[in-house]
Amino acid sequence: MTIRIRTLNLFAAAFAVTFAAIGCSSAGSATTPGATNTAAANTGTITLENLQTAYDGESNANAKYLAFAKKADEEGYAKVASLFRAAARAEEIHKTNHADVITKMGGTPKAEIKPADIKTTAENLKGSIEGETYERDKMYTDFLAEARSVGNKDAVRTFNLAKTAEAEHAKLYTEALANLKDWKGSKITFFVCSVCGFTTKDTTIEKCPVDFTPKEKFESIS
Repeated sequence: MTIRIRTLNLFAAAFAVTFAAIGCSSAGSATTPGATNTAAANTGTITLENLQTAYDGESNANAKYLAFAKKADEEGYAKVASLFRAAARAEEIHKTNHADVITKMGGTPKAEIKPADIKTTAENLKGSIEGETYERDKMYTDFLAEARSVGNKDAVRTFNLAKTAEAEHAKLYTEALANLKDWKGSKITFFVCSVCGFTTKDTTIEKCPVDFTPKEKFESIS
C-alpha cells in the first residue's frame, strides 16, 4: 500500500511539472509584444513595398505607351496609336489608385521614370503583350495574395482593378499584332473606365464589367 501511494504521488508530481511547463511555454509566446509588433510591421511593410513597385511600374508604363503611340503614328498605324494612348490613360488611373492607398498607409508615392526602349510598332506590341501578361499572371497575382493574407482591403481592391485591366490590354495588343496591317488608317476610339482603367472599343458597352461604372463616366480616347 505504501509503495502504491508513493507511485501515485510521483505520477501526480510529474503531471504537475509537465502542466507547468506547457503553461510557461504558452504564456511566454503570448506575452512577447515585441515579436507580435515586429510581425505586424513586416506584413504592412511588404504590402507598402508592393504598392510602391506597382506605382513605379504603372508610371513607367504610362510614359512608355505614350512614346509607343508616337512611334505608331510615325509608321502609319493610327489605330495602334489610339490603343497605346488609351492604355496609357488606363495606367495613369492605376497609378493614381495605387498612390491613394500608399498615402493612406502613411507612405509617399515614388517613381523613377526610365527612358522607353522604342522599337518598331510590331516589336513594341510584342513587348507590351509580355509586360501585361507578366503583370496579370505574376506580379499582381503575388501582390494580391500578400495583401489578402494581411487583410488590407484597399490594397486588394487597387491590385485587383489593375490586374483585370492589364488582362484586357494584353488581349487588345494581341489582336492588333495578329492583324497589324488592318490597324493602319484612321484613328479609332477606345473607351476607358475612369475608375478602374478597363479599356474597350465596344461602342455598345453600357457599364464597366469590372466595377459597374456607367458608360457616361468612361473617357473616350483616340
